[in-house]
Amino acid sequence: MSDKANNPYASGGQPYQTEVTLGGGIAGNGAGNGASGGGDLIKDTTTSGFSADVIQASRTQPVLVDFWAPWCGPCKQLTPVLERVVQAARGAVKLVKMNIDEHPSIAGQLGIQSIPAVIAFKNGQPVDGFMGAVPETQIKAFIDKLTADMAGGTADLLAQAEEAVTRGEAAIAADLYAAVLDEDETNVDALAGLANLYFDAGQADTARELLERVAEDKAGHAGVAGLRAKFALADQIAELGDEGELQRRLSADSTDHGARFDLALIANARGNREEAADQLLAIMKADREWREDGARQQLLKFFEAWGLTDPSTLAARRKLSSLLFR
Repeated sequence: MSDKANNPYASGGQPYQTEVTLGGGIAGNGAGNGASGGGDLIKDTTTSGFSADVIQASRTQPVLVDFWAPWCGPCKQLTPVLERVVQAARGAVKLVKMNIDEHPSIAGQLGIQSIPAVIAFKNGQPVDGFMGAVPETQIKAFIDKLTADMAGGTADLLAQAEEAVTRGEAAIAADLYAAVLDEDETNVDALAGLANLYFDAGQADTARELLERVAEDKAGHAGVAGLRAKFALADQIAELGDEGELQRRLSADSTDHGARFDLALIANARGNREEAADQLLAIMKADREWREDGARQQLLKFFEAWGLTDPSTLAARRKLSSLLFR
């Protein structure tokens, strides 16, 4: 009954919150040790924890919610079997248990009238479920059915992570990359993606640790090369002088290309990409041969660090072309 049209657990009118707003950090995804963002495979939850433990966690992998009560005999039969099957699935799904005596509201909102009841969540929504103390073989079949469309799971997770990065949802992207690394700790796309997120969040040490896990034969990967370029730029910034003094030098002498060059590096470090590119283009316009075409060479390094399809790269490349071929 995974078809939403026939799924009593996926009605459009459930009153509980299904959209979760994340904080601005990348904390809690456990990426440093390869663990996924949802913690252990099996955990208990509360009404207040339901959004994080179920709704949010199900955006990276399916979550089974076991609604039970201490007085329920069939629940005592089902739960150990559920736990065993989920452990055997090795991370394909998670299990979250909710005691409806202590936390009745979610079960009531889902229309659950008898227990044990198990509801499966994917992408923040209830998609399937069963009731009663069913046999282990049936639970295995239920999980197989639930995860059958995840044959291309790694590719799907990476695509979702890239979309999350584009939307500025770093925490979600980090969880998705971590989920990939749970299955394959050498996946270069996930390592590079996660490392770039940490670098951009100001956690360069963690980014460097992830970068060190990339196999030597993957060193040419675009994400890895881009991150190395970011580190190289950061090293350059650390050696620069005082910004205020550089500004004063440039105000006193507009041909002080050395000061303008250093200001471009500082602007880039602060994320002011348009300003950084314009400073270098101004040098090129005034003196193409300065430092043996050093301004253009630095601009190309910026492009590599920003990404070849980044809007800032595309805009600056158009300006560069106009300047070179006017």
